[in-house]
Amino acid sequence: KLVSEVDEMIKTKSVGQSIFYSILLILALLAIFDTQVLSIFRRQKEIGTYIALGYTRREVVFLFTVEGAMHAVLAAVVGALYGIPFLMWFAKKGISLGMSSADYGFAIADTMYPVYSGSLIAGTTLLVLIATTIVSYWPSRRIARMNPTEALRGKLQ
Repeated sequence: KLVSEVDEMIKTKSVGQSIFYSILLILALLAIFDTQVLSIFRRQKEIGTYIALGYTRREVVFLFTVEGAMHAVLAAVVGALYGIPFLMWFAKKGISLGMSSADYGFAIADTMYPVYSGSLIAGTTLLVLIATTIVSYWPSRRIARMNPTEALRGKLQ
């Protein structure tokens, strides 16, 4: 009973964090989708050449989907190179709230020390990798249906 209000506040914050996390993920996927569409449509002559050389439409889609997935893997590696030391620094130094705990109406430390679980980091990374692969697949499917002669001329359907 003594900490029921704190428990309710934590539950409310968890819902808010989930919504915020979802919005950021959707924005990131939109940026990836836009970049992939731009890349594919700028490379339509290359795709037309692949089709003219005998690549099947499925192979073209696979090629660009794997390329998008490899970009996601590269981004995860680069993100880990600077993100892991940053997260470790935050876990060691903490985040100063800048206010005294009396301003909140209940006892809380002036500095919060975040805890990052391995499952949270691995789950988020896996979710982004899978979502990026799916988002890379969508525009590839459309461009692979192009007529090779039109693609070689640089004309869109």
